[in-house]
Amino acid sequence: MSTNHSIPRVVVTGLGAVTPLGLDVNSTWQNLLLGVSGAGPITKFDPTGYAVRIGCEVKGFNPEAYPEVIEKKEVRRLDRAIQLTLVATHEALKLANLKITDENADEIGALVGTGIGGLHSTQDAFETLVAKGPMRVSPFTSTNMLPNMPAGQVAITFGARGINFCIVSACATGTHALGEAFEIIRRGDAQAMIVGGVEAAITPIGLAAFHRTGAMSTRNDDPQRASRPFDKERDGFVMAEGAGALILESLDFARARGAHILAELVGYGATDDAYHASAPVEGGGGAVKCMQRALKKAHLGPEDVDYINAHGTSTPLNDKSETQAIKKVFGEKAYDVPISATKSMLGHLLGAAGVVEGVVSVKTIDTGAIHPTINYEVPDPERDLNYPPNQAVRSVANVPVPNSFGFGGHNATVIFKKFE
Repeated sequence: MSTNHSIPRVVVTGLGAVTPLGLDVNSTWQNLLLGVSGAGPITKFDPTGYAVRIGCEVKGFNPEAYPEVIEKKEVRRLDRAIQLTLVATHEALKLANLKITDENADEIGALVGTGIGGLHSTQDAFETLVAKGPMRVSPFTSTNMLPNMPAGQVAITFGARGINFCIVSACATGTHALGEAFEIIRRGDAQAMIVGGVEAAITPIGLAAFHRTGAMSTRNDDPQRASRPFDKERDGFVMAEGAGALILESLDFARARGAHILAELVGYGATDDAYHASAPVEGGGGAVKCMQRALKKAHLGPEDVDYINAHGTSTPLNDKSETQAIKKVFGEKAYDVPISATKSMLGHLLGAAGVVEGVVSVKTIDTGAIHPTINYEVPDPERDLNYPPNQAVRSVANVPVPNSFGFGGHNATVIFKKFE
């Protein structure tokens, strides 16, 4: 624990992403600005007979193309979620130019969140168990199915010996991971944190289970128009897979090594609705308190915010409650601040969503461009805020606020700021 009583400032120095729109940050970002949808028919298994047959899959990902982080012998041993995490982390570390050495490894931690963990390995093991018996189940199943193993494998691969664990809070996971890593650095328990979020749940059991909640779009005949946050004709989310990573550092640590600083992380709030397993509370009360706590910690007011990256899942209930919450927090400013929903293009990355949307928020600061919410075609009178529809806009976005809300009533908000 640091003996310095001043609270460190926390900055962002690296970004990484593997998504349905690209195998790195730049391709993902460019496709977001172009309004490209990552949705299509599911190809990973035959979804015939399923009510939902569409998803946002990562396309063209070959783990053998990354021998510097995934050894050839590990390709068949590591779950897809772990592979995606390692590749996103490698990109983030490379951009940050952060070299983990024996001298600094104890001060660098990793916090990687996931909503479900290694569902591909779990699915495969169960099918093997039923078809061939218990002795044929892979010995790697247990380490692949555990939600903490993406975080553990990041430490093993890159040598980070600091604080390391996994957060699981459904669709709020990624933003909780960012917020908790922020607090770890502020309290002096690490000088730098690798923050990741990953999900690879497009499997037979994943698809069937989430459909049964009633939260998924069944627009199978038109997948690219299925995810339509805030649109009156929205009918549910589209499941996605992918991973994101950010490198957070104390300002002193980043400056000492001459790092290029992309943004500052200044606020974090977390609450729970304490209301329902899968539905948000009417009026968005938990989300209201969450955003207010993040603003208070950041020493900012609603008037300082110039962009909101919405949770924006395209479900009737979430989009309604989030809009209500934004109105309560921001008042008249709510009608002016641009709000975009990354999930309109990437689909719902579940536990990875908050981290990837954190990457998007930092890119928004860096480029002065706000990506659109695509498929916003039929305005909903109750969803009447400023959602730039279908085309990117140029706008100052010095203080972006990403929101995440998850099953179980979990709410999380972080606040980024242009570094000065």
